Amino acid sequence: MDPVTLTTDRLLLRTVGPHDTDAVYAAAQDPEIQRWTMIPSPYLREHAEGFVGQMAPDGWADSSMYTFGVFLPSGELVGMLGIAVRSLGTGEIGFWATKEHRGNGYITEATLAASRWAFTSVAIDRVEWRAEVGNAASRAVAEKAGFTIEGTLRSAIDNKGVRRDCWVGSLLPSDLGLPSTAPYLPGQS
Repeated sequence: MDPVTLTTDRLLLRTVGPHDTDAVYAAAQDPEIQRWTMIPSPYLREHAEGFVGQMAPDGWADSSMYTFGVFLPSGELVGMLGIAVRSLGTGEIGFWATKEHRGNGYITEATLAASRWAFTSVAIDRVEWRAEVGNAASRAVAEKAGFTIEGTLRSAIDNKGVRRDCWVGSLLPSDLGLPSTAPYLPGQS
């Protein structure tokens, strides 16, 4: 799939490229981003170069990961968001915000825009969110975006070689008033 650009009232979501290397590298120096995400730590310039030059474009090319840089209209990077295709009809969302732009609702806004796009353009019927237990900022974004928190999975993520428990939640097309591509029959107790 060719990369797409999404817009919201306050943001531009677009693929990243070599011209974004400096901004990605600078943002990823934040200890909070390194602590809570799967990016390498320490985060070297070569990691940023590989991410913007190969990893992000390859994900779009093979439709395995849709990566969006989240930018203000001025061009300033405020975060990163990706939806990885995990199985038929399911994408897993991940995101981070730059230290300077946390608490402004930008990542929640971007999460909703990217999820809406995935539901209507990529035949995804479930966007799943996972975050290490304790990552309250990520959980707050997911909850504000309307994700249903489904529980805690034991030893479900590997962060830098350590197995950790994680929270899991989901957003369905119906949560945004959109139709699903496949029928959904909720369980009944």
